[in-house]
Amino acid sequence: MESSTKPEIQCEFLPLLRVYKDGHVERLLDTDFVPATSNDSLTGVLSKDITILTEPNISARLFLPRHINTNQKLPLLVYFHGGGFCISSPFTSKYHNYLNTLVAEANVIAVSVNYRKAPEHPIPTAYEDSWVALQWVVSHSNNDGPESCLNDHADFERVFLSGESAGANIAHNMAILAGHPEFGLSVPLLGVALVHPYFWGSDPIGSETANMDSKAATDRLWPFICPSNPDNNDPRVNPVSADAPSLTGLGCKRVLICVAEKDVLKDRGWVYYQELSRCGWMGVAEIMETDGEGHGFHLYDLQNEKAKDLIQRLAAFFNRDMPPLI
Repeated sequence: MESSTKPEIQCEFLPLLRVYKDGHVERLLDTDFVPATSNDSLTGVLSKDITILTEPNISARLFLPRHINTNQKLPLLVYFHGGGFCISSPFTSKYHNYLNTLVAEANVIAVSVNYRKAPEHPIPTAYEDSWVALQWVVSHSNNDGPESCLNDHADFERVFLSGESAGANIAHNMAILAGHPEFGLSVPLLGVALVHPYFWGSDPIGSETANMDSKAATDRLWPFICPSNPDNNDPRVNPVSADAPSLTGLGCKRVLICVAEKDVLKDRGWVYYQELSRCGWMGVAEIMETDGEGHGFHLYDLQNEKAKDLIQRLAAFFNRDMPPLI
């Protein structure tokens, strides 16, 4: 009998990926690549790919709205995509199309960061890459950075972070670093928008036990992506755990948390909002819950009315402190 040459599976994290014993990782979702474009057919948004660092490889996709006057400065959004820290990128159709839509609606400049993924690059790599990318972005605040579009058109008095799911988790952790006296940024963050943030914990809360399959999958995720500390109360995934840094140190002035009624992560978003509102943090927190929808619903149908409502709420958040027109 001939021996099978089919590679042996070491572990699976369905529906996201399989890991084989030879070290190969097979990603099963969000593997497509959409090229950047000088004029998106639906929104007119321009996008271009940029290299932030070659070793390690950290890249991003930059998005610019259609009409920018020569001396016009726009809010700057640094965006972190979702995918459980282990799949997807800014270059997938899902995130490319979402950023096009958001940039057109909000009239902002966006930098969508491509951080390295687990399991090949476990936590804390995604945080380290994202911090490098954020520092690279703010290096343009004196108008002498390597990317002319940021030098010419980014308003570094209106810098925002945002992300979806794992990306929202990154945005929170970047804001904690930004507010830390030992780290910090050379420019202040005006706001952070967390959409369906991936926060979790060892003990269930609220409605988390209503869907045991979703709970079980979420219980497994942090140990899979962070084998060095496989505890769901790790402060990076449970920002209200006993060991977490106080949210009073969050390095921004405003926070918007967006949750979805049918998302297993919803209650964690509400707890984060409640803790932020009562902990003594000097900023303004607000929350939006979308009825009848699940995790990341807006990414799959951008023309859905509830997706439009969410994007409009984000656009209003990014533009609330616009300077008066002269």
